[in-house]
Amino acid sequence: MAKDMIFSAPIEKLGDFTFDERVAEVFPDMIQRSIPGYSNIITAIGMLAERFVQPQTNVYDLGCSRGAATLSIRRNLHCDGVKIYGIDNSEPMVQRCRQHLAAYHSDIPVEILCADIRDIAIENASMVVLNFTLQFIPPADRRALLTKIYQGLNAGGILVLSEKYRFEDSVINELQIDLHHTFKRANGYSELEVSQKRTALENVMKTDSIASQKTLLAEIGFQHIEMWFQCFNFGSMLAIK
Repeated sequence: MAKDMIFSAPIEKLGDFTFDERVAEVFPDMIQRSIPGYSNIITAIGMLAERFVQPQTNVYDLGCSRGAATLSIRRNLHCDGVKIYGIDNSEPMVQRCRQHLAAYHSDIPVEILCADIRDIAIENASMVVLNFTLQFIPPADRRALLTKIYQGLNAGGILVLSEKYRFEDSVINELQIDLHHTFKRANGYSELEVSQKRTALENVMKTDSIASQKTLLAEIGFQHIEMWFQCFNFGSMLAIK
């Protein structure tokens, strides 16, 4: 596994963070060292797929990156007629996702598409996953995307929404940010790396609060909404239609 060294040296002009070739190459290391509980979330997505995915339906992994969630879902499916769609707008990620999935044989069909998830139709779905994806969608577009997902889900279908969150209490918010940075330093990132990556993400990752997301999902029509996982300022939410 290639080690993430992207921000290890001073960068004179920091641009916005992008999921380019360099990020795609080191992404497994980056994500494991940056997101507390990531492996647990991936494992649980597979468990939820086993419980919620129904025969003759579709599953969507929106923002599939290199395919960790897609593969977890596929490994845990035991019903007929299911098709999985993985969508990501990064061609380097899509290429590696296809290679990753091809390394593990399965009779369950998976189609990986390089596209904007805002342009993808959601149809006959029993499960949709947004695993640290919505935070990179412009805030003005989030309601429309979540509404499209809701409308494309069958009754009893599930949305798994994992995010980095902000907290409305400023003291708690700063504490959670500091704990996350401590987590990253414990995983080998330097102060320079933490600082430069945070700056690169400022314009492209706009976080929501847990309360605002719950309110939005309820307004759209989801009947059952709750956090099932949280560590510091990262978490995962379930919303059942």
